[in-house]
Amino acid sequence: MSFETISLLLNWMALGTLLAILFRLSYTFDLIANTQRELRRAIHNLGDRRATELGTNHASGGPGIGLVSPFPQVRASAESTMGSRRFD
Repeated sequence: MSFETISLLLNWMALGTLLAILFRLSYTFDLIANTQRELRRAIHNLGDRRATELGTNHASGGPGIGLVSPFPQVRASAESTMGSRRFD
């Protein structure tokens, strides 16, 4: 085989490898996007469910969901971020 033939073959192999990597990245990004979408949907549904369990109604100006956490550090951090006011 001549040098040109080997060089052309190696270039085609490199191009094929690059395309395979790009398709794999595309699949990975689709998976990440779908996961984010599902997490947003789950968080939204959880917020709706908590609002109905607590009997709040945001449309009528009712109280919001309070800061509820089993961990005092998380609660203290959230209170300091929000100005230490509760919405219970």
